Amino acid sequence: MNTRVEIALNDQVEKESFSSQFYLAMASWAENNGLNGTAQFMYKHSDEERFHMLKLMKFINERGGKAVVPAVSQPPMEFNTILNVFEQLLHHELMVTDSINNLVDICLQEKDYTTHNFVQWYVSEQLEEEALARTLLDKLKLIGGDAGGIYIFDRDLEKFVTTTNKDTQETA
Repeated sequence: MNTRVEIALNDQVEKESFSSQFYLAMASWAENNGLNGTAQFMYKHSDEERFHMLKLMKFINERGGKAVVPAVSQPPMEFNTILNVFEQLLHHELMVTDSINNLVDICLQEKDYTTHNFVQWYVSEQLEEEALARTLLDKLKLIGGDAGGIYIFDRDLEKFVTTTNKDTQETA
């Protein structure tokens, strides 16, 4: 495996690992603030980020590289509001998208078309992640500080997670 590509892939492993921990911290905050739907959403999101990390690690090893299990820095544990949680979620997803785009660029520079092909899954995934984060953030901005609106948002998010979990289990 090309050394530069291997380094970039391991850097992405670290980002995906941190993402999992970051969303786990958000889940814990939400759960402690009575936002069970948001907590379930963030727990699921944390699991997805861990899956992204594992997928990268397996790819690195299968291509003859050496996947590195990263040390992860402590994510923030306190968030001001549910709006702040989803603002940080979108900001974080935009940062991950930049990182994925950089990885694509490195693959093309190094003419590593196999890894480029593999990374396209992450490009598509980031489109979905950003769209979902923007949609949820837009809804929260419409709600404003209305407690009833936040209650309904959280309840709907819980139903969304339950529905998507059921769909995932049926197709697995």
